[in-house]
Amino acid sequence: MASATPNPSSEGDSSNLPLPQPLPTETVEPSQLDWDAAAYVDLRRYNQSGYDRGRPGWFVLLWWLVQAIAFPLSPHPLNSLRCALLRLFGAKIGIGVIIRPTSRFTYPWKVQIGDYCWIGDDTVFYSLEQISLGNHCVVSQKSYLCTGSHNIQDPVFSLVVAPITLGNGVWIATDCFVAPGVRIGSNAIIGARSSVFSTIPPAQVCWGTPCRPHYLRKMTN
Repeated sequence: MASATPNPSSEGDSSNLPLPQPLPTETVEPSQLDWDAAAYVDLRRYNQSGYDRGRPGWFVLLWWLVQAIAFPLSPHPLNSLRCALLRLFGAKIGIGVIIRPTSRFTYPWKVQIGDYCWIGDDTVFYSLEQISLGNHCVVSQKSYLCTGSHNIQDPVFSLVVAPITLGNGVWIATDCFVAPGVRIGSNAIIGARSSVFSTIPPAQVCWGTPCRPHYLRKMTN
């Protein structure tokens, strides 16, 4: 069994990532736009040879086969089997973790899940970079944790990756998107169908696109 995920307050890597800054907007009349302009990017030149998947190609392919066959066919209650498969392929999974058969993990060796977490149906861990969950986290159905994007100012559309970190007790509700480089503080709530593009402070109830804190989370006892 993996040990519990360290307290996010002691981890500084993802919190130090520069956040994207809004660019100045310009008002342009539709008549001034070139609807047939050439593409800014040349996808023929795209090259991600500098990106390290962390495992050789045959290992990646083997995982994708296991996930495509063993995960969806495993009986719903057999969370221990799915956790064991993820551990076999390098994931760090704590005790008492529930993972649904339709959840997807791109590279499990870049995933760390703390104790007693729930991972819902049709969730996607697009783990091109590290995804770390603390203890007692919930990632609800159809939510997408995305650690990869592209540089829109680069003519070759270069790959950009950054980790995602969830503190202890975080709940990401249904159908949310979490962007690369995001850190969500312990006990924060992300409301359904929110899009999270920047760091969320601890113990805040948040929602929206872009997701913003609205009030402090308070417990009844």
